[in-house]
Amino acid sequence: MKTHFFTLLFLLCLSMNINAQHFSKVNGELKVPSLLSDNMVLQQSSDVNIWGEAAPGANVTLTTSWNKNTYTAKSSTDGKWQMKVATPAATTNPQVLTIKSNGKSIKLSNILIGEVWFGSGQSNMQMPMRGFDFCPLEGTNRDIAISGNNKLVRYATVKNIGSEIPQEYSNSDGWKESNPENTPEFGATAYYFATLLSQTLNVPVGIINCSWGGSTVEGWLPKEIVAGYKDVKNDEKTPEYMKPWIMFNGMLNGSYKYSIKGFLWYQGESNVGHPDYAKRLSTMVNLWREMWKQGDLPFYQVEIAPFDYGNNIVGALLREEQFKAQSLINKCGMISTNDLVEPFEIHQIHPKEKQKVGERLAFMALNETYGLKKIGCRGPEYKSMEIKGNKAIIYFNNAENGFNRWSGFEGFEIAGADKKFYPAQASNDGKNLVVSAQEVQEPVAVRYCFKNFQIGNLTNLYQLPTVPFRTDNW
Repeated sequence: MKTHFFTLLFLLCLSMNINAQHFSKVNGELKVPSLLSDNMVLQQSSDVNIWGEAAPGANVTLTTSWNKNTYTAKSSTDGKWQMKVATPAATTNPQVLTIKSNGKSIKLSNILIGEVWFGSGQSNMQMPMRGFDFCPLEGTNRDIAISGNNKLVRYATVKNIGSEIPQEYSNSDGWKESNPENTPEFGATAYYFATLLSQTLNVPVGIINCSWGGSTVEGWLPKEIVAGYKDVKNDEKTPEYMKPWIMFNGMLNGSYKYSIKGFLWYQGESNVGHPDYAKRLSTMVNLWREMWKQGDLPFYQVEIAPFDYGNNIVGALLREEQFKAQSLINKCGMISTNDLVEPFEIHQIHPKEKQKVGERLAFMALNETYGLKKIGCRGPEYKSMEIKGNKAIIYFNNAENGFNRWSGFEGFEIAGADKKFYPAQASNDGKNLVVSAQEVQEPVAVRYCFKNFQIGNLTNLYQLPTVPFRTDNW
């Protein structure tokens, strides 16, 4: 009986602790969620959402430091309230929000106004600057040491708490400033994205990292949608990180009210070998955009890195689906990573190079979202093929000014009608590549890095890699 009592007491305390994590500021019955905290970044030049709880039917007022305007709302019968607050253009001057109701007051301080991006996915998005155990990252110790210079970068991390039912609030420790104390826990990919974006635009940049290692795309969709996917399992044998819909319910559903500029997505490894990834990703993006109610927010994803998934091409097929998703999703882009691994990382699902991944995402946002068109953001992409004798001429998009080399190309294969692929030689004729092999006199198909693990070396003049491709559908 005594053991049972202490077990119940522990569970009660745990429940109280989890509930407390929902809110960053609590003053009697007046509360705001943990994503609204000191040090946060609010999206500039927008009507941002501010929300929370108060006594049922209470009047809530909010005052901003930037224009002294007062906003009002009345809480519902269950105590919920929400209001739209107009933000100015980006500013590096710390701001304050003061919220009052029934004699209670909450003050949110050291707020910056700038750009806010929402990062999500699985472990390669979650992976912190300090790395994982036995899995270091390249150059992050130095970048942690100097991170106090990134005074315009702020970070909020949503905790990995899944749920079978939708939760109104997500859990976090609130917003953190960039410095050697905090930065080791920041997700590296999005941190490097924010750093370059802030340096280029000279504005504050905030990141909300809402990712869970090992999660599938179905984990970030609601049960009502996933129920139609017959290949998805959810039973006692399913590891928590592979469970469908629990990330959507426990993390995303409590975060979507926060006003943002766009999405960053690094996920796909856990969907290798499963069908219809492009369609499911498109479904997810469309749903998220409907939830945020900010129009077609840009969605930029990272191609999964080369990795040995076994004696097949399931990894290449997933990358092909990621690339295909761009044609299904408006304002979508994919950055390629097939040049950002080392040969010894063939069995490492978490490659050490995250700075270039984050920076390539930033290149895409700077070009396609912020209009800095002279910044290259896409690598060569297969356009078409022409057969001339025993050679295949490959034409590309995003290579109008040529390639990074004239010879020594790696990763090309060519096949005839027998569907047997042989290593191929490629030569550069200026804007196109000529591919051939002595074993294939009547070529039918060409592939480039279309394997689970193959490192490519073909880039355009911006040093952005060629997206792996196949001309066949065998």
